[in-house]
Amino acid sequence: MSLSVQAPLPGRVLALADVPDPVFAGQMVGSGVAIEPARDRGALDVLAPISGKILKLHPHAFVILGSAGGGVLVHLGIDTVKLQGEGFTLLAAEGDTVDAGDPVVRFDPSEIDGTGYSAVCPIVVMDSKADSVSTDSIGSDVNTGDVLFDWTAP
Repeated sequence: MSLSVQAPLPGRVLALADVPDPVFAGQMVGSGVAIEPARDRGALDVLAPISGKILKLHPHAFVILGSAGGGVLVHLGIDTVKLQGEGFTLLAAEGDTVDAGDPVVRFDPSEIDGTGYSAVCPIVVMDSKADSVSTDSIGSDVNTGDVLFDWTAP
């Protein structure tokens, strides 16, 4: 099984180790990267990073299960579950089938900044082994839809 994961939003790519949350930084959810969202574009539509079925959808996070069986989690900010959906607009529904690039959630990272929470967005292959994602995009800026990383099950 392999996945080609697109950037769900624009911004600077970070290593998971740089995410201010021990669960993501320790790759307990899986391997991946994070994006520090662009702040100069207002509200951002966060797009499906892979094609598949929206397995879980919350205002602050979603999981898409690809047709090959691998799942990708996109988490919008850290501890943003505590906002109880405020500042997020759902653009799709749990159970929807989406193509990579379809809009799923809209949020404004500048509004998240105003809450005191981090707006950094981990993008993780669920249940993948630590350091199983390799990418040369860390430290670079990506646009929505750019290839973020490729992952192949060991």
